[in-house]
Amino acid sequence: MKLIVIAHNIRSAHNIGSIFRTADGVGAAKIYLTGYSPSPAKENAPYLTDAQKMIAKTALGAEKNVEWEKAVSIGKLLEKLKKEGVKIVALEQDEESIDYGRFVPQSDVALIVGNEPKGIDKRILKKCDAIVEIPMRGKKKSLNVSVAFGVVAYEICGKIK
Repeated sequence: MKLIVIAHNIRSAHNIGSIFRTADGVGAAKIYLTGYSPSPAKENAPYLTDAQKMIAKTALGAEKNVEWEKAVSIGKLLEKLKKEGVKIVALEQDEESIDYGRFVPQSDVALIVGNEPKGIDKRILKKCDAIVEIPMRGKKKSLNVSVAFGVVAYEICGKIK
């Protein structure tokens, strides 16, 4: 079994770099960048955008180690992955979500992490096989997206291996 990451509509290049670094740490198979999530520079790019520089600085080279692809349509990507037998799991606070510790992968998993202020759109959540969340015990009701990804990715990968 393997973990695939879908980073959807994440505006911060620092968060994308951090997700790459953590994905490398857990041994994720691939990252799909969808929506307006920024992408790392292609190999041997003659010029780097500010976002690509921030990703590289935060990822510390992990963007070169983890396979990644920019996908134009998250809907089509989810259809493709489902046809391949991949279970789609969203990391989101929702009335349908379960505690991430209770989720047990039975096959390859694509974990969707999304926009911090708005979360993952309900239309995308309806296409998911499961929705998981991290219980929040303090006054703040959410974690930074890259931190939340790390918590859940290590849990899932611990159960996969």
